[in-house]
Amino acid sequence: MTKPEGAPRSIFETAEGRRLVAARSDPAWRQWGPYLSDRQWGTVREDYSPGGDAWDYLPHDHARSRAYRWGEDGIGGFGDRHLNWCLSLALWNGRDPILKERLFGLTNQEGNHGEDVKELYYYLDGVPTHAFMRMLYKYPQAAFPYGELVAENARRGLDDPEYELLDTGLFDEGRYFDVAIAYAKATPDDVLMRVTVTNRGPEAADLTLLPQLWARNTWSWKQGAPKPELMAGSDGSVWARHPTMPPMRFFAEGAAEVLFTENDTNTHRLFGSGPADGFYKDGIDRCVVGGEANAVNRLSGTKCAARYDLHLGPGETRTLRLRLRAETAPGAPFADYDAVFAERAAEADAFYAALQAPIADPEMRLVQRQALAGMLWSKQLYHYDVREWLAGDPAQPAPAPERRRGRNSDWAHLRANDIISMPDAWEYPWFASWDLALQAIVFALFDPDFAKNQLLLLVDEAYAHPNAALPAYEWGFGDANPPVHALAAWRVFELDRQHTGTPDHAFLKRIFNKLTLNFTWWVNRKDSDDRNLFQGGFLGLDNIGIFDRSKPVGDGATLTQSDATAWMATYALNLMRIAIELALQDPTYEDMAEKFFEHFLLIAAATGEGVWDEGEGFFYDVIETRDGRRLPIRARTMVGLVPIFAVATINECDLERLPSLRDRMVFFLRNRPDLATLVSRWNEPGQARSALLSLLRGHRLKALLHRALDPAEFLSDHGLRAVSRAYADQPFCFAWDGRDLGLAYEPAESRSRLFGGNSNWRGPVWMPVNYLLIAGLNRFHDYYGPDFRVEAPTGSGQTSSLREIAQALARRLIGLSVRGADGRRPVYGHSRIEQEDPHFRDLVLFYEYYDGDTGRGVGASHQTGWSGLVALLIQDISESVAQTPAPPRL
Repeated sequence: MTKPEGAPRSIFETAEGRRLVAARSDPAWRQWGPYLSDRQWGTVREDYSPGGDAWDYLPHDHARSRAYRWGEDGIGGFGDRHLNWCLSLALWNGRDPILKERLFGLTNQEGNHGEDVKELYYYLDGVPTHAFMRMLYKYPQAAFPYGELVAENARRGLDDPEYELLDTGLFDEGRYFDVAIAYAKATPDDVLMRVTVTNRGPEAADLTLLPQLWARNTWSWKQGAPKPELMAGSDGSVWARHPTMPPMRFFAEGAAEVLFTENDTNTHRLFGSGPADGFYKDGIDRCVVGGEANAVNRLSGTKCAARYDLHLGPGETRTLRLRLRAETAPGAPFADYDAVFAERAAEADAFYAALQAPIADPEMRLVQRQALAGMLWSKQLYHYDVREWLAGDPAQPAPAPERRRGRNSDWAHLRANDIISMPDAWEYPWFASWDLALQAIVFALFDPDFAKNQLLLLVDEAYAHPNAALPAYEWGFGDANPPVHALAAWRVFELDRQHTGTPDHAFLKRIFNKLTLNFTWWVNRKDSDDRNLFQGGFLGLDNIGIFDRSKPVGDGATLTQSDATAWMATYALNLMRIAIELALQDPTYEDMAEKFFEHFLLIAAATGEGVWDEGEGFFYDVIETRDGRRLPIRARTMVGLVPIFAVATINECDLERLPSLRDRMVFFLRNRPDLATLVSRWNEPGQARSALLSLLRGHRLKALLHRALDPAEFLSDHGLRAVSRAYADQPFCFAWDGRDLGLAYEPAESRSRLFGGNSNWRGPVWMPVNYLLIAGLNRFHDYYGPDFRVEAPTGSGQTSSLREIAQALARRLIGLSVRGADGRRPVYGHSRIEQEDPHFRDLVLFYEYYDGDTGRGVGASHQTGWSGLVALLIQDISESVAQTPAPPRL
């Protein structure tokens, strides 16, 4: 696709791109954004229970009445980076028992497959500085079925599908409201909010809309803390004063009234203490829904809502205009309102036009733009000081003493107060280390500065443990996620260099120096016998094994993991590659490049002897007993394909510029021929004078791909499954410690409660490992070239190059979301309304994982985090198509 004459050649030549460049020295344009969580209730950091039962300590029923300690949530929320002031939308259809202020969903115990949001909402658009953002919420006109959703999912078992909001029939005949929430910034601290509501139903319907402004509660935790204030103006506006912010003013055009209350806990409702008639967090709910006129204040508070009572005819649309800006801002508040929105929307279009110039397919453009919008809307303030959380707050009752020995008690150093990319802002409203690393790669496509900062966060002393471990996720910071930070850092560095033309070696040095410490932690803590074979634990793959791999296997045995070992080989290769890049600028890094080169060779040697099964042509976990027996667990899962990720090519030109490093590498390999023979052709120049380092020779790679590309095993129409389909009719069985342990192919929802049951790695297609495998195949192709061919699919008699196979797999993954020739998106399965209704069919959700047989979306419905990797696949495929003919189809 050719750019129009005069069109920007780079995203940085657009208005939004220029704001990104300016933000490097002055972050003002980044200060306001969609930084509220989709769910603050039920999180670990709000849990002060003795036993760590976060879901029960602060459930959804308490959320409207209890002030949060560490953050805020709301529908379409927007706020400053500390959430001193927060904006969001509340709604009431006249039938609900409570005001719709936040997204409802089932807890881990309530859902028949774990926690699950039960709402219809879509992130449609946005730009990195959040100068323009847009989302859509669909609200039924009948009473929201809170009780029905809980009861029906409780009735269903693990083998039953989840009962979703669309299954209730409330959206049939279009009996709902489409509520579009958009924000635009006139200046960095001048925020325009627009709410556009449409009655999609066949009859007139009433709706009360309540755009809200409030202050995060920062005053209830310590004695004498200053308190902000919202005050009614004589002209219907609201004056907003905060001790840490400049004075601001809130305007709500045409509102019937403004209701005020306090963002304080209703202790009377929740605990039976305190006065019944105070101004509490739930005051607006009690006034609007309960008719308690004295539950709100008409003059001041710390929370307010502008009230709009609408009567909408069939198909009728109404728009509300609101604005929060500096108190001293000149001009009438709505004089330039429409012009600002139009300008920011046009700037967003120009930004994506530059980014998507190589993408000819309008369907791919739509999917990529919504994927990136989801990434942007899933950024939130993550505030959590573990030391303060363990100790409790001076102005609150002291928490139970057993908390000091409970969850995360050995991570008391961790103090987070940053804007972080979440995996899913409702289901996973907290960072996870390997999710965050992969999300950073996606951000590097269109906001490389934010991507680099995200990677640097977890290696900072405020997050990383003093022993150099990286925090995994808030339910257990001490668990181990796959060590992919070095891989992500190198890819982000490359994408940033492509964008700017300038290599950011300062970033690379900062993260490299920290990651070398973390690598040493892995070597010291996860290699129990100092044999370069690693344990690691569940490593983010939840229930993929026959038992919980994060716990001892019993009888004093050790579980040596194929994936842990391969992840460490990948880690070593990426640190080596980074060290070579830095050594080209600073020779002192040559020693480090050699160090990780040797580490990789030692791991490669151990891998071949320890977890590779030559007879099966596959990598397996191995139980090593106290008496020295080795028992391979011959279950064919993604665990055995992870070694494909461990591959790197070294350009001979680079080594010519680093003769000292080259000589040391040659000397080492000549003196350790046992290691040299285990690494793929290190001394045979390949394509473009490169050398290949990997765990796989051509023979092993072909053996793995024989399994991976077999439709009867891993290859589905939608990508590679996490477990072989061979176990659909005959589950894998392994006798251990007096038990027969089984593993069956489960293509969709989990049939076990292992790790809560909400994630299933026993057969579905998962975007992150597919993306990494595709990246690995491309690196192999860089070395072997087009003459190295593999039968694809297995049994077809057709052969393809590794790049052709990678592109064909990428197309299958992209095809999950893109509408096919039949007009359907596999992600929506047999859902008629999502496939056919014109008000649904162009709204794309990005799920946690996908049915291994049908491609239907499963798990968290807004996991634009790592499922947002589809945006990179679309970009890569489109750029490749612009240069080469289409590859053969698998």
